[in-house]
Amino acid sequence: NNSSQLSSLPLHILLYVNGVYYIFYFLATLAMIIYKSQVFSYPDDFLAPDLAVLFLMAILEVPRLYLGFKGNLTEAEAPLGLSLGLTVGSVLLCVYLLLWQTYVLWADVLLNAVLLSAYGLESGLKVTAIAAFVS
Repeated sequence: NNSSQLSSLPLHILLYVNGVYYIFYFLATLAMIIYKSQVFSYPDDFLAPDLAVLFLMAILEVPRLYLGFKGNLTEAEAPLGLSLGLTVGSVLLCVYLLLWQTYVLWADVLLNAVLLSAYGLESGLKVTAIAAFVS
């Protein structure tokens, strides 16, 4: 009778911390986009894509975190793999906000660097957990 637990506590904690940080990240980034649209001459046709990327990222974050928690707790590689795939999408949107949004402030760089670091660490832990579940 082998009742070993394969789910990852560090991954679980990091998913939780990322969820809390993402709420802060979203609100701070939204506030900065609003600030930049008031302070700088923000072309109207550039404001919509920047906001769309932020909201798309927020929409992706919910299933990304849910599937991460579910896959880790049920020790199932499929939801964890899907969460990893959604993380790739989130990373691309984060890179857009880091490099290609209309105005990038130092606070944008800081917020996105922290988020990208968390995504990277989380992805490593997901791959490790998937490997443990499969073996």
